[in-house]
Amino acid sequence: MTPPTYDDLIRHAARRFKDAGLSEAYQNAVLLMVHAFGDTRAVLISAGNAPVPKAVEDLYLAAVERRAAREPIQHILGVTQFYGLDIRTDARALIPRIDSECVVEAALDRMPKNTPLVLADLGTGSGCLLAALLSQRPLARGEGVEASAEAASLARENLDALNLAARGAVFDGSWTQWQGWENADLIISNPPYIASAEIAVLEPEVRAHDPLSALDGGADGLDAYREIIALAAARMKPGAWLVFEIGHDQKAALEWLMAQTGFEAIASGQDLGGNDRWVGARRPC
Repeated sequence: MTPPTYDDLIRHAARRFKDAGLSEAYQNAVLLMVHAFGDTRAVLISAGNAPVPKAVEDLYLAAVERRAAREPIQHILGVTQFYGLDIRTDARALIPRIDSECVVEAALDRMPKNTPLVLADLGTGSGCLLAALLSQRPLARGEGVEASAEAASLARENLDALNLAARGAVFDGSWTQWQGWENADLIISNPPYIASAEIAVLEPEVRAHDPLSALDGGADGLDAYREIIALAAARMKPGAWLVFEIGHDQKAALEWLMAQTGFEAIASGQDLGGNDRWVGARRPC
C-alpha cells in the first residue's frame, strides 16, 4: 500500500475537523502537521507530495484525533505565541489569547521606560502577562500571584524558559494573602470574569480544558474584581496603577467600581475585534 503524502494527510485532517465543527479546519490541519513534521512550514510545502514516514504519520493522526475531540490546539502543540514570546501551555492554566495583548499595551503605556519599577500580576496563570511586561521593561522586577499550585508551577517554567526568572518571581497563594500591595508601581490582572451560569455554554475547548477556577467569576462575573479593587483601594501605593482585563460587557461596571473606591484617571480600551477589553486607573497620590 502506497504511503500517504503530507498533502493527503492534511486534506484528510481538514475534512475531519470541518465535520467536528472547527472553524479553522485547514489552518489547524497545517499547524499540526508542521508540529509532527518537525520543520518549518516552507519546508513542509516543498515536501507536500512526498510520502510521510510512518512515525510522522502516527504522531500526526494521534494529534488530529485529539483536536477533533476539541482539545485546544495550544495544548497539543504545548506552546503558543503571546506578545512575541513562546509561552508553554497546558491544562494547568488559562491559554494565553491574543485579545489580552491590548491589556499588556495598556499597562506598558503606564510604565515609564528606563526606570526601575515593581509590578505584579494577580492570578498570573501561565505567567504570560508578567513575562510580556518584563520582556519590554528590562529594569522592572515583578511577581506573579497565583492560588493554584499547578498554574504557579507553569508560570515559573515560563519565566525560566524566557530567561526572566531573575526578575520575575511567583507567590503561591491568593491575592488576599499576598503582602506586596504597598510596593507595586503597577498591578495587572486577568481574573476569572465569566458569570457562573454562562460557563456551560462556552466552547468545549474552554469549558472542558481551561481550569474552572480561572473562568468562574461568580453570579455576575465580578466577584474577583470587587475583591481586588477593595484590597487595592486600601493597600496600593499612592500613584500606582491598576489594570484589568475585562469581559466585553463589563466596562461600565468596572469603571463604576473603581470610581466608587476613589481611583482616578480611569481609562478603557478595546481589543482588535472592537470589544471592550481593559479598564485601568490610578490610586490617588
